[in-house]
Amino acid sequence: MIEPTNIQTIYQQGVPAFVVIPFQDFVREHPQVAKILACQKPRIPDGDAIPHEVVDLHVEKDIPLVRAWREYLGLTQNEVAARAGITQAALSQMESGEKKLRKASREKLAKAMGLNIEQVF
Repeated sequence: MIEPTNIQTIYQQGVPAFVVIPFQDFVREHPQVAKILACQKPRIPDGDAIPHEVVDLHVEKDIPLVRAWREYLGLTQNEVAARAGITQAALSQMESGEKKLRKASREKLAKAMGLNIEQVF
């Protein structure tokens, strides 16, 4: 039997246990569940891991890391600034990437976004 190439079967002890399908196929087959998944907030990985989407914004699109995280998390500058106890203008300047952020600033912004300091370097 030839399996379609866009479907992956995961075996456990030689028996099919899971099937991985493209998300668009999942949406077509399970529209209600897909709507719930689409509304979920992005997941923040444990430790010092950084999601691919954040790395892509930072490396490929040359967006400063703090801003890349904020955009990934769907937060506004006003939200992050309020949580960090700074003005929106100060955050905008920090996100410009013109100056290297001090450790205290990185710690404040990491906490405001629910991140570990290692995730914002």
